[in-house]
Amino acid sequence: MIGTLFAWMAQPEAWLAFGTLLLLEIVLGIDNVIFISILSGKLPPEQRDRARTIGLLAAAITRLLLLASIAWVVSLKNELFQVFGLGFSGKDLVLLGGGLFLMYKAVKEMHELLEGPDHQETTPLKAGTASFAAIIAQIMVLDIVFSLDSVITAVGMADDIGVMVWAVIVTVGIMLFAARPIGEFVQKHPTVKMLALSFLLLIGVNLVAEGFHLKIPKGYTYFAMGFAVVVEALNMRVRGHQPVKLHQPEVTGDSSRRE
Repeated sequence: MIGTLFAWMAQPEAWLAFGTLLLLEIVLGIDNVIFISILSGKLPPEQRDRARTIGLLAAAITRLLLLASIAWVVSLKNELFQVFGLGFSGKDLVLLGGGLFLMYKAVKEMHELLEGPDHQETTPLKAGTASFAAIIAQIMVLDIVFSLDSVITAVGMADDIGVMVWAVIVTVGIMLFAARPIGEFVQKHPTVKMLALSFLLLIGVNLVAEGFHLKIPKGYTYFAMGFAVVVEALNMRVRGHQPVKLHQPEVTGDSSRRE
């Protein structure tokens, strides 16, 4: 097994496949980082780094486990049943469930930012503990969806298991390095956070469409996201250091309890 993971490094053509797959994995991983950053931002500051690290490490473990069971992943493409003549496979069901969950979370977060939370927090200690556990659970659920998409892409692009494994490991390492600055930037700029939630909503729509066998070329999605980022960058330059104020979730930690 060890030899399999390193044997590809002596093959020049394998490095081309590795570089291409790494770039694609990073692009796919951005969705995961954005989602984790938004969810971890609901926690007290002292818990955010831990939530981001746990979420990304869980993503790495999920992807490596899926790579270790490639035969099962490929079998997910087999049709399980039909509804009105449309066949659904295990992959379709995962994409549908994940897409609907992502759309729900994006809309719910948008509502809380604009209208404020609907529920009253319980005691600070219980609320903080419950929030951390609930957010980690949500991150791990979406990790499965993002990881499945990532692994299926890897299986389609590379033949060597070693290339896939190292692409996943390096990608997660980059994500771990980038998660904190991305998360802090998103939290400091509410309009960027709203834009990121819009991206997650768009990705959810794409996942649901794919679950129903409606292929939306990813190039269209990435172009829309890239164009929106450019527009927001221009807005931020014009606005200067005057971020828009939105509702922020009340997080509780040790510092708030001492006051």
